[in-house]
Amino acid sequence: MSEPSPQPPGPRPAIPVYEHQQRLGELWAAVPEPARRRYRPRRAFWRRRAVRVGAVITVLVLCALVILALVRDQTGTQGFLVGLGLAVLPVPLLITAFRWLDRVEPGPWRNLLFALAWGAFAAALVAIIANSFATEWIATATADPAGAESLGATVIAPVVEESAKAAAILLIFLFRRRALTGLVDGVVIAGFSATGFAFTENILYLGSAFGEDQHLGNSGLASVTAATFFVRVVMSPFAHPLFTVLTGIGFGLAATAARHQRMRRFALPLLGLALAMGLHALWNGSGAVFGPYGFYVVYGVFMVPVFALLTWLAIWSRQRELRTVGSELPAYAAAGWLTPAAPLALSSMRARTLARDFAGRTYGPWAARSVGEYEAFATSLAFLRHRAHRAHRGVVGPDFIEREQELLHHLWQRREIAGPALTYAARATGRVRVPPPYIDYDGYNPYRQ
Repeated sequence: MSEPSPQPPGPRPAIPVYEHQQRLGELWAAVPEPARRRYRPRRAFWRRRAVRVGAVITVLVLCALVILALVRDQTGTQGFLVGLGLAVLPVPLLITAFRWLDRVEPGPWRNLLFALAWGAFAAALVAIIANSFATEWIATATADPAGAESLGATVIAPVVEESAKAAAILLIFLFRRRALTGLVDGVVIAGFSATGFAFTENILYLGSAFGEDQHLGNSGLASVTAATFFVRVVMSPFAHPLFTVLTGIGFGLAATAARHQRMRRFALPLLGLALAMGLHALWNGSGAVFGPYGFYVVYGVFMVPVFALLTWLAIWSRQRELRTVGSELPAYAAAGWLTPAAPLALSSMRARTLARDFAGRTYGPWAARSVGEYEAFATSLAFLRHRAHRAHRGVVGPDFIEREQELLHHLWQRREIAGPALTYAARATGRVRVPPPYIDYDGYNPYRQ
């Protein structure tokens, strides 16, 4: 008796008729602009967007003022300024790297800036207060300050710091779900949160090292500041992002789970957080575990391979996203929503760039921006359809139709500029075969009369 075959994914959702959207767009264009903004649904005061944004900004500003005051109190004004100048150096590099990974479906900057600010201010403040309190409590309870410091660095700090950084991912996962749709989104948000945290922590360490050098009279390459800068900024600027990316992967995989897979959506973030805490603890306790050369052992045996593996995973996931775009959008092109060459161009980063450049050269910067928006909406549409196809027994989310109509309307509004630009890009990159032009040279055809 043969084994039952696995149940295939649910049927693909039907494609809306293009003419319906065209008529809707014509009617909407005829409505005067003031009338479009006249209706505003009444909401409770605490559910208004301005109130929530104001509350988040207020909390982050207060955390920033408190954490900066604490760091300056520990390092002194001069040490704070030196630490600030040195700690900011790796930040643009890390932000650029994570933003490069997010080029297929770029997340909104407001979410990334929130994650960066949360890591730099809120997570750092929680870490400083909780780590100091726990270490002092252990030292008082055990009457062993040295053991308390070691236990705090290897056990308390990884738990507290990774939990504090992961809170930014959790908040976006809960309240900005559209911005966290897969593994790459989880990696990018986690990377921004950890980059902000590492920035503030580096100010503290570098500023304290500078104060120690001032007290001892050290300077140059033999100073504590130079050694701290080499270890934290040159050799391991990716340490904190590497830890937190594991948590981000867990949230990213949980975001792709179907609604009925509640255990997976709950367990994967916890598993990623546990792995992040474990790797962080191994990094902090490298000296105690492997002796005086423990840092180099952990760096070479664990950190570098894990970094290489996660980098490969992130790049592979990005390429997979491009393949998803190329496989899901042809259905919309067949229905008339996209030009035939658009799915081929949208599944190539080089073609996307060429399309924006072509529109910018032809019509101006506003056209390049319009094509970029078109690419982002089309990518979101492809991912939306892909998730609906993977849903169990074809059951899609309750907001699928509304979200699909919203994205299609955005594409329809930008079709006149983006369509020709994407067709040009597809031909220029060779993704659409263009036959060579026929030239009838005189005398070339021997049968010519």
